[in-house]
Amino acid sequence: MGRAPARSPQRPSTTVSVRPQRQGGGGSRWRPPKWLRSLLSAHSVAGQVFILHVVIVLLLVVSAVVALVLQVQHDSTMEARSRSLAVAETLAHSPGIVEALESPDPTLLLQPRAEAIREQAGVDFVVVMNTEGIRYTHPRTDRIGKKFVGTFQPALAGRPVTEEITGTLGPLVQAVVPVNNPDGVVVGLVSAGITTESVGGVAEDQLPLVLAAGAAALVLATTGAALVSRRLLRQTHGLGPHEMTRMYEHHDAVLHSVREGVVIVDDDGTLLLANDEAHRLLGLPEDAEGRDVLDLPLDPGTAALLASGRIATDEVHRVGDRLLAVNQRSTDRAGGPPGSVATVRDSTELRALSGRAETARERLDMLYDAGVGIGTSLDVARTAEELTELAVPRFADFATVDLFETVLAGGEPDVAGSVRRTASAGIRKDAPLYPVGTQNRFVGSSPQGRSLASGQSFVEPRLSEAPGWRAQDLERSGQIVAYGIHSLITVPLRAGSLVLGVVSFWRAERPEPFDEEELALAEELVARAAVSIDNARRYTREHSMAVTLQRSLLPRSLPEQSALEIAYRYLPAQAGVGGDWFDVLPLSGARVALVVGDVVGHGLHAAATMGRLRTAVHNFSALDLPPDELLGLLDELVGRIDQDETEDEHSAPVTGATCLYAVYDPVTRRCTVARAGHPPPALIRPDGTVEYADVPAGPPLGLGGLPFETAELELAEGSRLVLYTDGLVEDRNHDIDVGLELLRKALVQAGDSPEDTCRAVLESRRPARARDDIALLVARTRALTEERIARWPVPSDPAAVAEVRAMVARKLSDWGLDELVFTTELILSELVTNAIRYGGSPIEVRMLRDRNLICEVLDSSSTSPHLRYASLNDEGGRGLFLVAQLAERWGTRYLPAGKIIWAEQPIP
Repeated sequence: MGRAPARSPQRPSTTVSVRPQRQGGGGSRWRPPKWLRSLLSAHSVAGQVFILHVVIVLLLVVSAVVALVLQVQHDSTMEARSRSLAVAETLAHSPGIVEALESPDPTLLLQPRAEAIREQAGVDFVVVMNTEGIRYTHPRTDRIGKKFVGTFQPALAGRPVTEEITGTLGPLVQAVVPVNNPDGVVVGLVSAGITTESVGGVAEDQLPLVLAAGAAALVLATTGAALVSRRLLRQTHGLGPHEMTRMYEHHDAVLHSVREGVVIVDDDGTLLLANDEAHRLLGLPEDAEGRDVLDLPLDPGTAALLASGRIATDEVHRVGDRLLAVNQRSTDRAGGPPGSVATVRDSTELRALSGRAETARERLDMLYDAGVGIGTSLDVARTAEELTELAVPRFADFATVDLFETVLAGGEPDVAGSVRRTASAGIRKDAPLYPVGTQNRFVGSSPQGRSLASGQSFVEPRLSEAPGWRAQDLERSGQIVAYGIHSLITVPLRAGSLVLGVVSFWRAERPEPFDEEELALAEELVARAAVSIDNARRYTREHSMAVTLQRSLLPRSLPEQSALEIAYRYLPAQAGVGGDWFDVLPLSGARVALVVGDVVGHGLHAAATMGRLRTAVHNFSALDLPPDELLGLLDELVGRIDQDETEDEHSAPVTGATCLYAVYDPVTRRCTVARAGHPPPALIRPDGTVEYADVPAGPPLGLGGLPFETAELELAEGSRLVLYTDGLVEDRNHDIDVGLELLRKALVQAGDSPEDTCRAVLESRRPARARDDIALLVARTRALTEERIARWPVPSDPAAVAEVRAMVARKLSDWGLDELVFTTELILSELVTNAIRYGGSPIEVRMLRDRNLICEVLDSSSTSPHLRYASLNDEGGRGLFLVAQLAERWGTRYLPAGKIIWAEQPIP
């Protein structure tokens, strides 16, 4: 390309105009853009690469065109050989060919057929000959009768022959095929062929397409090479090889000569480059380049900084005995490659400053560890131990904690009382300090005594020169000094205005005494621990109150009754008192009610709520209500409790309270059960089979709106009914279905008695650390035999009272209860008379001989009599008063159709 002519410099008196040069046609000469001139220039690296690419692509295209032409020719030749062979075989196997060869004039018959086949197949000749090679047909009739040119001997043996020869028509490709008669004897030969001129015509027809494809490939490859070279031109800025080599040498010399470490890391964290100073300062190995910086033997903080690529300015890192200041920036700010470059310089002169910073960091770390490591449990002693374990050996060689006795019990500190050594830790176990558990009173002159009295911290830099401290115990203080303990800090454990105890830090290994800065650190450390110890103290107090309340609310002993043999277990949760409870309530008619309940939650609120519900069940059971009606009343009570608690912002509602109520009648051996959100009871039959009773599951207490349903179970004598709370079957590791199956397996292996059953269940199912309370109640059924039951129907006639009295007297005599005849006759006379007068038929009298003598009168009326004082003028109203005076207990029990008035008398 030529360059545009330069303008001549202008002179003051002469103006020179330059006429633009014209190319053919009179147009202006075109100048390519600057980037294209640089690309076509052989001086730049990009130009050289572009030219090399073009030459290589051109050679590849030429080679491809030659290869394609040769391939086309080869394919054409193979096509000619295949077509010749196919045409020859077609004619050789055509019908009548054998007869034509054996006819007197084969040429007459075969020449037209051969020519027709030749024209249809597009071959240059089709020749039929005898076995001696004499032609019968040929496109040129003057060749008929002459000998065939080519190899045909293999065809006489039965094998087709295909070859390239120069025949009568010129260079050609021909095929020779034998003609066999029905006996398989070769009687003639057929040859078909195509001349080389025809084959070459096929190749020439395809050559324009091949050349066009090659030209297109050349254009595309050249365009791609131009794009790649343009990219290379941008990256190399148009520099030539010599210039780039010189620039690299200069950069390399500068990079490795500076006295500052340079580290380049890509965005994947791989070390790309580190100069000599970086190798020296960071202690990098020779093969560091190309490895991940996290895999190099670097300080973890330095490696993390280099791998992160974040911006850093004069960030100080300790590497060995050096303090290195690291500056790091990203390399892709101005369109560069992603990654980061860091400079490292030695700042060992900042060692003293770094030492103080390290001390401050260690103290901050210790305070942080105190915040997360002290108070992990709500136990006063354990919290004090965590304080001493943290302080030794990071801050002191020995540490002790002394707390007031009342604080350990959860109460307020008694400043006039004694303290107890609650925790102690040290670098050695043989220090002559008071052991854990020692009860003591610190004298007023000792640092501990002054801290407890004033609430201030004190430091004794030299214990050997502190007479006030030695006054506590002359002998032991002398042993402590002789042991090597020489300095002491005492800090009171303060929670608000309360001083819970005192913490003592002792130093022995380090020769320098405690100073004021360390005193401030000790105060901060103890202040954080004091909050946790006070929380543990408050929790201990609340836990003790909850345990006391719970023990006072749970049954201390089971009532006497004959219907059931009962055993029970109650295991409180390890983390706090819960709301699980149970009860055994004797009812009228020798019946017994079994109750198991659960209040979700722990602490005083759960225990108090449990007590309220247990008291309510006691009261409701006195009404002799069916289980479903009793749970309905209990549900309403919980709803009212929730309403009251909601109005009080300091209280919480009862959420998730459950209850199961069962009534067993030893006369009928039937048990009526209802449950409100509680797990179903397990039933162990006398033969040892275990099943869960199908009791309809009602909603938990307090939801309201839904009725409760009952299930009636008929229990054979000796059956065991197992009631429990969810703490026995629920666990974080599995759902309740798995827990129920595990409980069933434990019950299958249990012994016959309720005690054995409780023992086997808890041995199998008791968790190592119970997160919830566990209440277990096992009741084995007994039956009241017919010999101890008496029944008489009573007609609705006042005259029947005398007959009833007579039957009662005879039955009591049979039972050996003659001393109860008079009172029983009087009681039943009044009750039967009342039923005849105010009740309805049918009327029935039943007597049960249990622990007490039970008299019952049944009638169909639902009206209950009431006890009252009769006035002097009243004719009646004294009978029920008389019954109440003679009987130990009496009452009314309602049935679906009527009522029962009952009275109990003690059996002497």
